[in-house]
Amino acid sequence: MNLKEDLTLPIFREIGATADEMHREAYIVGGYVRDIFLKRPSKDIDFVTVGSGIEFARAVADHLGGKKHLAVYANFGTAQLRHDGLELEFVGARRESYSRESRNPIVEDGTLEDDQNRRDFTINAMAISLNKDTFGELVDPFNGILDLHNRIIRTPLDPDITFSDDPLRMMRAIRFATQLDFDILPDTFEAIKRNRDRISIITRERINDELGKIMRSERPSKGFRLLEEAGLLELVFPAIATLKGVEVHDGRGHKDNFSHTLQVVDNVASKSDNEWLRWAALLHDIGKPVTKRYDERLGWTFHNHNYVGEKMIPKIFRQMKMPLNEKMKYVAKLVGLHMRPQSVGENGVTDSGVRRLITDSGEDLEDLMTLAEADITSKNPAKVRRQLEGFSRLRERMSQIKDADEYRKWHNPIDGNELMAHFQLPPGPWISEIKNAVKEEIMACRLENTHDAAWAYALSIAPEIIGNR
Repeated sequence: MNLKEDLTLPIFREIGATADEMHREAYIVGGYVRDIFLKRPSKDIDFVTVGSGIEFARAVADHLGGKKHLAVYANFGTAQLRHDGLELEFVGARRESYSRESRNPIVEDGTLEDDQNRRDFTINAMAISLNKDTFGELVDPFNGILDLHNRIIRTPLDPDITFSDDPLRMMRAIRFATQLDFDILPDTFEAIKRNRDRISIITRERINDELGKIMRSERPSKGFRLLEEAGLLELVFPAIATLKGVEVHDGRGHKDNFSHTLQVVDNVASKSDNEWLRWAALLHDIGKPVTKRYDERLGWTFHNHNYVGEKMIPKIFRQMKMPLNEKMKYVAKLVGLHMRPQSVGENGVTDSGVRRLITDSGEDLEDLMTLAEADITSKNPAKVRRQLEGFSRLRERMSQIKDADEYRKWHNPIDGNELMAHFQLPPGPWISEIKNAVKEEIMACRLENTHDAAWAYALSIAPEIIGNR
């Protein structure tokens, strides 16, 4: 097969000409080749040459002229170059061997065949020649193009060796299946199951990178289901694995919180590209396993799971080595508030309830509403209709409150430092109790939103609150 018509970018001829001048073989490899057939745009292009990849990259940079900055990674034998908005990476063809304790291979110079043998999946093992005499010719020793047509993820060689050598490939198989909506060949998937414990040698950062790509996919649930089926979920994300299963007592069972959570994630993904909103959806019920109780009268309950879940988020992020910054705080905030829109809608939309919702969610109000609406997964039509009607009333009332933008910026007139200085007391829960009481009165329009009015009210209620501490 010849793909000349797909290689319209001038850079391909330039690199081919450089290769011919050096009497080298040069090929496009990997994801860019795959994406040609999938009609997916890409600005990242990998090139393989038989010989030194760094030497070849320097020759390409000289051939292109101008002041091209070439980033050289000598330890990995690679070099990167930016050109006309493209990210070009060069590497020499190589063969690899592995030790049991590490995914970092022992690398030796090799042929194109050696290089294709070391690739993770057949759909990533195709190459296109750039030399003048064979320009555009496809080199596809493992029928990757057929696997693309059949939408299959399969390893070029023995999958047990492939996954044992580099266990990150197990995560990549599931990620590609999710991103491309492909199926993993049964034999390949069974090998992932057999080798799942090998994931322990992979760094947390590399695992998180794959989880992030799954989360940014069109339907993230597919990836998390595959992780669970492969036995990897409990190893790479144990907190989510605890959501699995249904417990039955006196013939009464609760819903499968794992399946519910994945439906919520997909619901959010269908409405928003915000990755961290999707993480909030994945973690919104994380407090349920620890708050689950059986009540003879009420059945299964998960009281305050949202608040418990909010407090769990920092620990989970630390364990997972995820960012401990505003993104973590955003996720925790939405987890803590995700029940609020439903409770406001079901209990009657009062102005004070709406104002509290607006002030507590701040700039994240619309994201919170998206999460709350995505959380409706009941199979009971009457319940779904009732919840949607409640959200509709809530949205209508929010739009009617003229000062909604001001409420988003609202700050309590009472300051904790001021309270401690006045009462000569150390920090403690008494401060938030006073401030919350002040806030409640202001939100209900029973107290003027000024410092003097708020301070006078705080002084009137403080003795009882402090006395009960």
